[in-house]
Amino acid sequence: MRVLGAFLLSALLVTSAQAVLAQEKEDALSQKEVEELRDAAFIPTDRIEAYEKILDTREKMIEALLAKPRHVTFGEDMHDALDQFGAIADEMNDNLDELNAQHRDLRKILPKLVKATERWTTALRAPSEDDAYKVVRRIALDTLKDTHDIAIEMETSEEAYFKAHPDAAKEEKARKDAPHSPQ
Repeated sequence: MRVLGAFLLSALLVTSAQAVLAQEKEDALSQKEVEELRDAAFIPTDRIEAYEKILDTREKMIEALLAKPRHVTFGEDMHDALDQFGAIADEMNDNLDELNAQHRDLRKILPKLVKATERWTTALRAPSEDDAYKVVRRIALDTLKDTHDIAIEMETSEEAYFKAHPDAAKEEKARKDAPHSPQ
């Protein structure tokens, strides 16, 4: 009986931890952004472009905070913006990994993503060092480096894959042209 109780308690703790992590990711996105991602879910290039657009918005938030005179909540506001950026980039990385495993054709969008990661890295490094956001900035920069590395690796692997499997590129185009259906 004690074993069953311990098992149920640990299952409850795991479920609670997963719910908290899911909530943190949801908090990083506005309702409008969640809808944009849902609308773009069926076409991989659209999905990655939606993430890029959202991260561009967070980049602008960071730049806007830096453009204004420092205020009392600057550290907290910058912390939140950097934390959101890192969470969204991490979610995009999960999508990239999934799309890479499925051999989805992202060859046209990957060079743009690589350039965007370089621009975002510059934006994340722009705020001066501050203990209020030092840790979340480091996490966001590490996540962004992962995004850059994934995109570079995918550029190479996708070129090789689609060269070796010319029919796969035709199938991918047919999927994109088809009405919105799960892919």
